Amino acid sequence: MKFNKLSQLFLVLAAGLILASLFTACQLVNIDFVYVAASAGSAGSNGQIYSYETDGSSGALRTGHPTISSGGTIPVAMADTSDGFNLYVANAGNDSVVHFDINIHGVLTQKESITLPNTPVAIAVSESNDYLFAVSGTTSATLTEYPLSKGVIGAASASVPLTLAGYPSDTIVPTGVIVLTNNNAVYVTAYDQSAYNPGGTTTSNANPGWVFGFTIGSGGALAPVPAGPYQAGVKPVALASDPVSRFVYVTDFASNELIGYTVQSDESLNFMVNGPFKTGDEPSAVTIDPRGIYIYVANSLDSSVSAYTISLPTGTPSATASTSGAGASATDSYPVAIVVEPALARYVYTANKLGNDVSGFRLTPNTGVINTTLASPYPTGDGPTALVAIAHGNHATQSVAP
Repeated sequence: MKFNKLSQLFLVLAAGLILASLFTACQLVNIDFVYVAASAGSAGSNGQIYSYETDGSSGALRTGHPTISSGGTIPVAMADTSDGFNLYVANAGNDSVVHFDINIHGVLTQKESITLPNTPVAIAVSESNDYLFAVSGTTSATLTEYPLSKGVIGAASASVPLTLAGYPSDTIVPTGVIVLTNNNAVYVTAYDQSAYNPGGTTTSNANPGWVFGFTIGSGGALAPVPAGPYQAGVKPVALASDPVSRFVYVTDFASNELIGYTVQSDESLNFMVNGPFKTGDEPSAVTIDPRGIYIYVANSLDSSVSAYTISLPTGTPSATASTSGAGASATDSYPVAIVVEPALARYVYTANKLGNDVSGFRLTPNTGVINTTLASPYPTGDGPTALVAIAHGNHATQSVAP
């Protein structure tokens, strides 16, 4: 059978269109960059940063750019600027915070670093990208503020010791820090080791768990919020706030509870009615989806994720966003960090310290139900301790108004 030239041309065009459509269908659309800090890896004894890309259709993570050094040893925390161009890593092994530039392709380039007065525990960046906050100390607790100029870390502009009135000699151990999205206040979780010391002796009758709060004034001036610090169970280890700065939630590692607070007009905190709220065993991390509708808690001992729906009028969480299917919320061993990716607010990831990997979950937007993503978990180096997700390209961060 013979074809004239016009018929041959049509056949070539048709075949090309078919191949193009198949090629396009096979393409993975990257919506986020996910970065994971781990204690060891192929590049040597320094801490490592592993890079991944999120597939928008499945939530599966694929390996991104080559692993690089965290700029120090024993990385314990990460934070990024809201514009997605800067990443900060706190390294406990050499008391440093290291700045990395993020280009439009997700490539990290190490920039300057600073040395903290003591061992860093947690870091946070203000939504305005003006300040970096670090909490440090293993036998004494300090909140230190550093100004940022286009991501570059400046000299410390404020430093506040965390102490309890009436118990000046107690050992306060910091565990977490957040900044409200409205940039009005910073909060720190800590516990009194003199009052809570499993396996050791105690010398104080103070309440063990606390949340310290400070307003952020002109020029970054820090001032204690009224009536603070606030009791926070036994051993608070992580905290999160909603996108419109109305609520703060704290995980109590020792009591297996989630404690909720409402933020008042003067940035003071009030306990939520009917709280605290039950979690799994040893809740070590908490995050809120970018729309402000759901809370997700990583339970270390259970190796699971607890999901909650937020009542927008009151902030009260209810464990109604249950997962579907056996083991749907199970992570690999000992999750210690959790994040909801910001581009679509459709996927949840945990860093699993003993599993040496990241677990992924698909979030159902109208219910909060989560189910394991394709090929989860995703391997990392040894002992991952922190992770962040940064939207790629023009994918807008999701948000909601009360």
